[in-house]
Order: sequence, then C-alpha cells, then structure tokens
Amino acid sequence: MLIWFVSIYLLVSIGIGLYAATRVHNTKDYAVAGRSLPLYIVTATVFATWFGSETVLGISSTFLQEGLGGVVSDPFGSSMCLILVGLFFARKLYRMNLLTIGDYYRARYNRTVEVITSLCIVVSYLGWVSAQITALGLVFSFLSQGSLSPAEGMLIGAAIVLVYTLFGGMWSVAFTDFFQMILIVLGMLYIGYVVSGLTGGVGAVVKHAAEAGKFEFWPKLNTRDVLAFIAAWVTMMFGSIPQQDVFQRVMSARTEDTAVRGAVAGGSLYFLFAFIPMFLAYSATLVDPAMVSKLLDSDSQQVLPSLILNHTPLFAQVMFFGALLSAIMSTASGTLLAPSVTFAENVLKGMFKEMSDRRFLLLIRVVVVCFAVIVTLFALNSKASIFSMVENAYKVTLVAAFIPLVAGLYWKRANTQGALFAIAFGLISWLLLEWLKPDTVWPPHLAGLLLSAAGMVVGSLLPHFIGRPTPLPHTHEELHHHAAVQTQHVAEPPHHHPSAHSE
Repeated sequence: MLIWFVSIYLLVSIGIGLYAATRVHNTKDYAVAGRSLPLYIVTATVFATWFGSETVLGISSTFLQEGLGGVVSDPFGSSMCLILVGLFFARKLYRMNLLTIGDYYRARYNRTVEVITSLCIVVSYLGWVSAQITALGLVFSFLSQGSLSPAEGMLIGAAIVLVYTLFGGMWSVAFTDFFQMILIVLGMLYIGYVVSGLTGGVGAVVKHAAEAGKFEFWPKLNTRDVLAFIAAWVTMMFGSIPQQDVFQRVMSARTEDTAVRGAVAGGSLYFLFAFIPMFLAYSATLVDPAMVSKLLDSDSQQVLPSLILNHTPLFAQVMFFGALLSAIMSTASGTLLAPSVTFAENVLKGMFKEMSDRRFLLLIRVVVVCFAVIVTLFALNSKASIFSMVENAYKVTLVAAFIPLVAGLYWKRANTQGALFAIAFGLISWLLLEWLKPDTVWPPHLAGLLLSAAGMVVGSLLPHFIGRPTPLPHTHEELHHHAAVQTQHVAEPPHHHPSAHSE
C-alpha cells in the first residue's frame, strides 16, 4: 500500500512538471521562468531546493553522531547564505537582468573570468546533485524492502527528475517546488506530532539530548577546533552564494523586492524546519535504542526511515516518505538545471558566433541530459555520505568565485587583474594544501578563501597589466553584445535606478 501511494505521488509530480513545461516558449522561460514568479512561489523554491536529502537524512544522522556542533555548516551556514543573498546580493544582481551568475563575471570582469568561475560552479554541483540521486536510490531500495538495489533506485530516481526538468526547466522546478514544499511542511509537522507521542513529548526528547551533550555548539578554545568551526560555517554560508540554483530562484522573481523577500523568507523557513529531522532522528534513541545502536555502526542515514517504517502507522509513513521524496526531488531538479544552464550559457555559447534562441534552448536541454548521466555515474561510484557530498561541494566556489563576486559588487577598485589573482591564489593554495597537508591546523578551503581575498587586493592595486575598463551593460541583450566585443576588464557596475534596467 505504501509503495502504491508513493507511486501515485511520483506520477502527480511528473504531471505537474510536464504541465509547467507548456509555459516554456524561450530560453528566459526555461532558465528563470520569465522573471515572473510571485513571492509565495519564490519563497517555496528557495526553501524547497535546500530542503533536500542532506537535510532529512544527512543532517539528522550527523546530529545523532556529533551533536549540534557537527551541523554548523548546514543548517546554520546554509540558511544564513540564503538570508545574506536576500539582504546584500539579490537587489544588485536583479537589476542587471542576467540569465546566469556566470554572466555577472563576464559583465564585471571578462570572458576568461566568466569561463573559469562558471567551470568551478559546474564542478561544485557534482557532489550536490549526486547526493540527491544517492538519496533517491536509498529511499527506493528501502521502500521496496530490498527488491530494488540502491543502484537501481538511483537510475529510476534520476530518470524521473530528468523527465520534468528536461522539458519544463525553471517553470517545472517552480511548480513542483511549490507542491513539494506543501508536502514537506505538512508531512514534517505531522510526523513530529506522531513521534513526539511515542517519546512522551518534545520536552522528553530535548531533555534527553541535552543530557547526552548533543546541544554543545561552540568549539573548544584551541586553534585547530576554532579554525575548523569557522571553515565549516563559511563553506556553506559563503561558498553557496555564487551558485546558479540560488541565483536563478532569486532572478525568477517578479520584482526585485520579491527577490529580496523571497530569499530571506525561504532561508528563515529552511532554518526552522531543518530542526525537525534532527528531532525525529534523536527520538529514535528513546523509541528503539537497539536499532539506533546497530545502524550507527553500519549506516546512520537509515535511522530515521527505519523509525518511521517500524514504529508509525501507514498514514504517517505515507506522509513521511512523501515529504522525503518531495525534499529530494525538489532539490535534485533545481540543482540539475542550474549547472546545465551555466555550462551552456557561459562556456559553450561563447564558442558559437551566432545562435538563435530556439537552438540555444535545445543546447541547454542536451546539456541537462549529459549532466544527468554524469552525476548519476558519479553517485553510483561514490562512497561518501550524503552530508559530506554536500558539504564538500561548495569548497571550490568558496575559494574561486565568492571573492570576485563580493569585491565586484562592493569595491570600486576591483578589476579583472584582481579577479584573476583571487581565483589563482584561492584555487592553487586550496588544492596544494588538500594534496600536501590535508590535516594541517588551517583547513585548506579556509586558507584558500583568505588567500583569494589577498589575491583580489594585490591584483587590483598593482599597476594594470590587463586591459582598460569599459562600461558595464545594463541588460541581458547588451551583455551578449558586450561579450562579443569585450577583450578586457570593466569598471564598477553603474548604480542606476532599477527602472533603467528594462526587461
């Protein structure tokens, strides 16, 4: 019966995604839903794309093992990322009317910076999307009670997500995210109510967790622990900001005010609901301690699904697995679309002199299929946990893309030379430390971030060896013309009134 309910849910999700595909008429519709989404859908897409497998399965299992201090990167860092995007980045980027975050690097700097940062962004999605595919395989195998292997479940899950993402793009992501957010919120609240009844109430679970030391958040006051804590926090908080999935949700908003409010609201909602899976997983230590002890030694990610399947009624199981699949699929669809659009727009398109909008839309869809195949193969061959896949995904954008974005928006002296220095200093130092001294007191990606900032300052203040500044384009159409003739770096984006930036 549970499998039938889940199958119906999957068919409904596909149907919604394919219906949304009827709204796709051009590249702008496919990539950013025509910049026409209202506040409630923007909030839903921001929330739903982050509330994925790592939130339900990864964060909850990590909390069981390491306590609150082990989940500093997510949800603390990740939710703060969305709020920072809303407060400091959404308005400035929205006014530029860009298709991808990679377009910004071309507009502010040059084609070289655009390609390098875009490739870093695309690579970062390998772990992120693979984590969702891995989780789908785990859930389908779990629901079939072993009839499907995790690998077979991954293939089925990837195919389902690919179908509606391929045809509907951001419109399908937006519509399915809204539907899935409703299921996530209702499902998690209901499951929390049911499980609290098994444990003697929320207070009993909280008291037990506190006595077990699970609420210890701050690190010990020594250099290694403090630096590791900071590195974990900034990986998601800063490394996730220059990401296409976050960018496209903000840019899909109807107005810039909607973009700001949707990002802040979605981030705040995500932070609050991320604690429910942690509560549910820890409740298992009171309900079935023997099961928890066994799974902590084998696969802690199965603690929460096992609790629901073995100790709750059928309706609760339907609600939980519906919410879980909603969380995974909403994240998977958005994070499959994001790198595909970035690679097509910021790497491949520049190789062609002229391309019609129709042919470019076809190119994006071909890239979506190719990327789906690549991340599925990556997931099938990866041994990392879901949480570590996601946490590690953003190190490359942290050291290569974050500083050029922030400096370009907020520092007048930032230039192309500084951006290239920042990328080189950040990437080289991070990779060398990961290779030579991964266990150093300084976490490699934190050192890479600091050296990236140093590179931006040094490169921007040194005499200019890379070209002369040119005006920044205002619109997406001007941006492409600008890229065709631009050979060097550009000056700071002009601060025009938003009305000056027409659709």
